[in-house]
Amino acid sequence: MGNVVYPKHLGIIMDGNGRWAKEKGLNRSLGHKAGADNLIKLLDYIYKNTSIKVVSLYAFSTENFKRDKNEVDYLMKLFVTLFNSKLESIKKNNVKVVFSGRRENLPKNVLEAMDKTMEDTKYNTRGILNICLNYGGDYEIVDMTKKIAKQVLEGNLKIEDITKEVVSKNLYQDLPPLDFVIRTSGEKRISNFMIYQSSYAEYDFPDTYFPDFDSKCLEESLDNYRKRDRRFGNVK
Repeated sequence: MGNVVYPKHLGIIMDGNGRWAKEKGLNRSLGHKAGADNLIKLLDYIYKNTSIKVVSLYAFSTENFKRDKNEVDYLMKLFVTLFNSKLESIKKNNVKVVFSGRRENLPKNVLEAMDKTMEDTKYNTRGILNICLNYGGDYEIVDMTKKIAKQVLEGNLKIEDITKEVVSKNLYQDLPPLDFVIRTSGEKRISNFMIYQSSYAEYDFPDTYFPDFDSKCLEESLDNYRKRDRRFGNVK
């Protein structure tokens, strides 16, 4: 790793699984499976070969429930398999796994797999893997506002004491701001992904579909990140 600059917090919008499958004449579900298989390899590379501390993944948005029921059902089964077995290599890399999103509407077996994964990894210290599941950035802000309002109404927090730090601590997870967000497949939009945390993030939109987005593609995106002049509103 040496003196190579890496983002502290990397976000990945894993896009293009369905189109990857369609172009190969395959069922969309096989595209999601290929994406999950690639994800494990990519995360293993990140936590073994870079100094990135936090990775946030856009796995399933609140809007994704509007997709075909068979596709949604397959994805839910895939999440259970992913959390119960395929994340073993991530656990061995000493990575803590957390989840962002609403629990309602998620099947019981998915919630149980999520809870077990969090419990099994809660003391890990190498880094954090934040999986955004049933997630929407606007819903996160709504839920954060409700949490803070409840604290004010209960007398545990004064309005004048609400700061950016208080806001961050009442989001789904208290994580550092996103430094860099990659959206695969060439789509140039953020689709409601961590809109508060990404206020000063740099973005990259490689054309590669996520199942083909390997460590070489990641390093190309990271090279683009290193070329950016991050001024945070300051004049240099």
